[in-house]
Amino acid sequence: MPVLTRLIPSPVVVDIRPGALDDLACVLADERISQSGRLAIAVSGGSGARLRDRVAPSLPGADWFEVGGGTIDDAVRLAGAIQGGRYDAVVGLGGGKIIDCAKFASARVGLPLVAVATNLAHDGLCSPVATLDNDAGRGSYGVPNPIAVVIDLNVIREAPVRFVRSGIGDVVSNISAVADWELSHRVNGEKVDGLAAAMARQAGEAVLRHPGGVDDDSFLQVLAESLVLTGISMSVSGDSRPSSGACHEINHAFDLLYPQRAAAHGEQCGLGAAFAMYLRGAHEESAAMAEVLRRHGLPVLPEEIGFSVDEFVRVVEYAPETRPGRFTILEHLALTTEQIKDVYADYVKAIGS
Repeated sequence: MPVLTRLIPSPVVVDIRPGALDDLACVLADERISQSGRLAIAVSGGSGARLRDRVAPSLPGADWFEVGGGTIDDAVRLAGAIQGGRYDAVVGLGGGKIIDCAKFASARVGLPLVAVATNLAHDGLCSPVATLDNDAGRGSYGVPNPIAVVIDLNVIREAPVRFVRSGIGDVVSNISAVADWELSHRVNGEKVDGLAAAMARQAGEAVLRHPGGVDDDSFLQVLAESLVLTGISMSVSGDSRPSSGACHEINHAFDLLYPQRAAAHGEQCGLGAAFAMYLRGAHEESAAMAEVLRRHGLPVLPEEIGFSVDEFVRVVEYAPETRPGRFTILEHLALTTEQIKDVYADYVKAIGS
């Protein structure tokens, strides 16, 4: 009998609500993730460390490890520290850098990871990828999905609002990324995983069309769920294609060309997505996306994050080099410098200054 379904790597627990952090110990025990309470908890010196006093009394069997940053060396050191500790699981408590370090370390020692996010800056909290700085700049490392994701909306509210805005830009850019994937299918015959594309696109649309704002619990709930779904969509497809197209190539180009001046990941992705939508001729969709990004306080013009038009043109021209082998609207059009300048001027007029 043929297998008519597929197994999707996904968390056994996704707990997103106000107060979720207070029930962390019960959730892990009830779901048989750590009945003994033997946990290795990785925290930063920032948000995670500040929550330690609150969480520690409910986790008396846990050992705490402060992680210095988001480098591959930090992740390797963490793996070495927890090796042989007879833990049930690793918990990453903090922002994206700490969770990525914990992802890599848990994979290295063969333990499941529990991601406890303290901000919603990007979709990496539930993705099968750990993004870590290395000697060559920054690398992406394949890891298993977290076994559990816990997001306390009360904690999210305490984080700087720029983290929420960054998450908005990152998840909304899914819409452009999926359009690039479908373009590659039409032009090159690249296979599109329909389930992964649907999950990523609907996650982006849910945030794009939600009437609430960054101070609204219902909006934060939808944003958090959409970021989790985006991460799972990457597991479904086996790569970052559902959430990474021209939008992320533009983001990477900002980071590589202007590393000291680059803005937040989601800010650059949102701007890149609005511009990429315009490039593919979806002018009304581009303007609508720009309007929503503006409503949430996100940039839609390079000048709004401190870059000149000429610098942005250079970013767009360089962007395809950041992901060799990935086909997007940028590779498809292969615009010259002058053509990029012309289409950017048209984009500015279309979205309004």
